[in-house]
Amino acid sequence: MLFLTWLIALLSSLSALFIGEVLGQVPCLLCWYQRIAMFPLALILGIACLVDDRAVWRYALPLAGIGSAIALWHSLLYFGVIPEAIKPCGQGPSCSSADMTILGGMPLPLLSLGAFAAISLLLFIIRRKEIA
Repeated sequence: MLFLTWLIALLSSLSALFIGEVLGQVPCLLCWYQRIAMFPLALILGIACLVDDRAVWRYALPLAGIGSAIALWHSLLYFGVIPEAIKPCGQGPSCSSADMTILGGMPLPLLSLGAFAAISLLLFIIRRKEIA
């Protein structure tokens, strides 16, 4: 379970780097905030796998929760649920363009939300097993 959690964080981090550095898609402000939450998760969860630290949820879950909240906000902005007037990523690159989709039209904010949600869910399962 812990390995799967780390694998999701690692693949998400490597994907973000690939999209930015190889494909040349400049991330918007909210994408950067999500990266700030995801990159340390890949490191923290990787170390937890190496030392079999089942208490990792104590310090990884807050990061995953913050990342989930930002990704949810970003997804709501992307789908137009939140009005344009309070759109924080209006300056610089826009996530609403077709360049910010992957895998046949899947928006990056939604993929990020899925990754953070999966990590959070797996950390809650790890927490439940550790407490029991």
